[in-house]
Amino acid sequence: MLMLQQYKKIMVAVDGSDEAELAFKKAVNVAIRNNGELLLAHVIDTRSFQTVSSFDGMLAEQATEMAKQTLADYESNAKKAGLNNVTSVVEYGSPKQLIAKEIPEDNQVDLIMLGATGLNAVERLFIGSVSEYVIRNAACDVLVVRTDLENQLPPKKD
Repeated sequence: MLMLQQYKKIMVAVDGSDEAELAFKKAVNVAIRNNGELLLAHVIDTRSFQTVSSFDGMLAEQATEMAKQTLADYESNAKKAGLNNVTSVVEYGSPKQLIAKEIPEDNQVDLIMLGATGLNAVERLFIGSVSEYVIRNAACDVLVVRTDLENQLPPKKD
């Protein structure tokens, strides 16, 4: 008898980018098909604040407010699509570490979905993409989304 993989808790990493949007839409569908729960995760990269001479509380606060608003929008879109089992989390630190290990472990995630990041070759060389790190280090299945719901690649931006 063929047993199909059932994912109970799907985490999607969202940051407001077009790539994250594609991953979110597919994650909603996967959660609905699996009768599972969707966890929306947003990581505020604290390293981006370290360039500011004194850690600017206002910047961190603004980033948090924006993250909460972004997650609220995603949550309402998931509910409009018919998925009621949606939670969200905002974390601070290294996106790679948090998305690959800490958030999934803390929340019993069995599938991580994320967008294929839009880094260029030079950026990838120096910082490496989050998706690449997650693929190599996550303890659960990882799905990197490149296409829309019709499995079409998004139009290239000039």
